[in-house]
Amino acid sequence: MQTVPSSDGTPIAFERSGSGPPVVLVGGALSTRAGGAPLAERLAPHFTVICYDRRGRGDSGDTPPYAVEREIEDLAAIIDAAGGAAFVFGMSSGAGLSLLAAASGLPITRLAVFEPPYAVDESRPPVSLDYRTRLDALLAEGRRGDVVTYFMTEGVGVPPDLVAQMQQAPMWPGMEAVAHTLPYDHAVMGDNTIPTARFASISIPTLVMDGGASPAWIRHTAQELADTIPNARYVTLENQTHTVAPDAIAPVLVEFFTR
Repeated sequence: MQTVPSSDGTPIAFERSGSGPPVVLVGGALSTRAGGAPLAERLAPHFTVICYDRRGRGDSGDTPPYAVEREIEDLAAIIDAAGGAAFVFGMSSGAGLSLLAAASGLPITRLAVFEPPYAVDESRPPVSLDYRTRLDALLAEGRRGDVVTYFMTEGVGVPPDLVAQMQQAPMWPGMEAVAHTLPYDHAVMGDNTIPTARFASISIPTLVMDGGASPAWIRHTAQELADTIPNARYVTLENQTHTVAPDAIAPVLVEFFTR
């Protein structure tokens, strides 16, 4: 593990593996750099892969107050540590962050994103109007498990019986540990609509991906996003869901980043 200071002095922890052109992996909600390890292992024969802990997670610091701009600066610091420019792959809300970073002019040479959870039509049930208020209230009470449960059921739409199974899984304590960062992801995604004018300014080659077995609403989003970004290509990974398999996505990323 290494750390690099962000613009505000916050230490951002990362790990580097492999050799070749740098690729930075940007995780989604409730993830740490450890979550990127299986994909990093498959990309390492082709690239120098950097997995980092987003602000407030794992071994990274968390200097208040939070702002999305600080997370963009964190990614800028990671790219600088990678050599000054890099390919970037963002997953879920990490895809939203990566898109914002590209639109802000960070030295990203190619960008790949998988299923950023914007909503573009009525095929996704709307999130409760008091979602953020409820999230903050649960956090203030220290009810981390309930925070994750609420995010999964209300924010993501996972059925309660499936969440009950997840609560017994080895990954659950790790998600509870970073539950306080869920408002950060909420801020990154804004009002959950695609910031069309901002993303239309992205000029770098961009790959927008979704899973063929994912819900219709997120696939509609991926298609519209690809239509919004001038130099974007849209690819569906058949039989994949939002929890995309590293073996399924790695070859697509290798092809895109090396073409």
